[in-house]
Amino acid sequence: MRTKRAAVLFGLIAFLLLLDLVQLYGVASNAEYADKAQQQIQITLSMPRERGLILDRSGLPLTPVQPVRYALCVPGENGYSRLFDHVAYAGQAELYQKRNALSPFLAELTKENVPAGIRCYQTSRRAVGIPVAEHLIGYLNGEGSGVSGLEAAYNELLAGAGDQHRVQCAVTARGRLVDGLQPVERISAGSGQSVVTTLDEPIQRACEGIAVSRMQRGCILVLECATAQVLASVSVPQYDPQNIAASIAAADTSLIDRASAQFSVGSVFKPVLAAAALEQGLGWYSAECVGAVEIDGQVYRCAKSIAHGTVDLQKGLAQSCNCLFIRLGRVLGGESILTMAEALGFGSKTRIAPGWQSSAGVLPAQNTLHNSGQLASLSFGQGQLMATPLQVAGMMNAIANGGVYIEPGFVKGIARKNGAMEPVQLMPRRHRAMSEKTAQSLQKMLAGVITDGIGAEAAPQHEAAAGKTGTAQTGRYTEGKDKSEKMDHWFAGFYPAENPQYTVVVLQDEQTQPATGCAAIFAEVCNAIYLLKSN
Repeated sequence: MRTKRAAVLFGLIAFLLLLDLVQLYGVASNAEYADKAQQQIQITLSMPRERGLILDRSGLPLTPVQPVRYALCVPGENGYSRLFDHVAYAGQAELYQKRNALSPFLAELTKENVPAGIRCYQTSRRAVGIPVAEHLIGYLNGEGSGVSGLEAAYNELLAGAGDQHRVQCAVTARGRLVDGLQPVERISAGSGQSVVTTLDEPIQRACEGIAVSRMQRGCILVLECATAQVLASVSVPQYDPQNIAASIAAADTSLIDRASAQFSVGSVFKPVLAAAALEQGLGWYSAECVGAVEIDGQVYRCAKSIAHGTVDLQKGLAQSCNCLFIRLGRVLGGESILTMAEALGFGSKTRIAPGWQSSAGVLPAQNTLHNSGQLASLSFGQGQLMATPLQVAGMMNAIANGGVYIEPGFVKGIARKNGAMEPVQLMPRRHRAMSEKTAQSLQKMLAGVITDGIGAEAAPQHEAAAGKTGTAQTGRYTEGKDKSEKMDHWFAGFYPAENPQYTVVVLQDEQTQPATGCAAIFAEVCNAIYLLKSN
């Protein structure tokens, strides 16, 4: 009986063992189980994804890249001591913290030569160097995402444009490489897209050099007349995109993009009234200037109370006669002035990129201009009027472009990996603001501002130019005992005067008296363009 029971028990045990063997064989031969087991010992290490480029109109990189190498640190290979002198200070701290790590990791290298046997992998990232057009291009945060400018406006496109490099390692439970299985680099291709701007890199660099050497704070804009595409956009003070904290600490307004910010306008607005007068057949209009004019008990003066005598539109622009334009404004009326100003882009935001627009500036409401004082102030560019350099450039460009207003543009298109380019989505607003005859008359009048008027400093060395001066009161004063009003100083014009090719605007904001006048800076910009385009 006992023997029989033992035999049954033995048979049961044997059956269970056989069942276990069958199950074990099934697990070992199941491909899905094998894959899962393999995945459990695979570690994937990612390098920062390469970011797409921002280019100038000719394909020159405005955001250059530089190679960056990473070393693979594997437990048991003594990577801490071997790599310590080949990484930056922050990398040394990381190496120390991970010296006893139980899994591989990547360490960024700062030296070319590394000890033999160290596995290295290369990718790229934005180069650290002299920035260009930083207010337009913008900057990145610590995670490599766009925070401002085109970097922010096209962040999704640029973030997905570059290749993603990864290293896959098969490791043991202790984090060491499995014998016979070397790490494998995997590359996921990005879209290869780039943002193509309208900027002309040589002109941009030349204008930056002029601005930095001549201005404390201000803006230079250069437009291509036929298209209103922005060839140069400079704002000073400049800032370092790699050290935003320094600009914030300095509180020096360097993070403000002056091209798209609003300022007091002054006499650079007077061509708007001249255009409205010519459109209404008032090209004959003239007035007597004795240096001041009284309107409803309020006295308005020309600069330094200079008496200009009998003044027509031509002389009024050349000498920037406030008295003439105040009287002309009363003849035209507020509605006519506002209509022409709006046609020339004042009061409207300039679209720079998706989700990014300039300030709209300020145009006084029509009912405000029923007040004689407000109308008089607007007539020579003061009062409630505010405008951006982009708006002033759009106005002057319309005159240079035969009366056709085109919204200034910054982005030409999106370049594909195959070299094809998709045109920009934001098609510029375009319309006729004045007749070609009016524009031609204004072109001649504005040329006279330089040849026969107060803008003589704006004369370039080669060929003639045309333009208008402006000095605007801001209502802000210097500190201290002897307070002086800070002014916004302008010169806006086009070059050459005949057959205009370039519109140039120079602003120096909140200056009592700039060291170098805007007209002289305008001439320097024209000289630089001439030399660049003559080669």
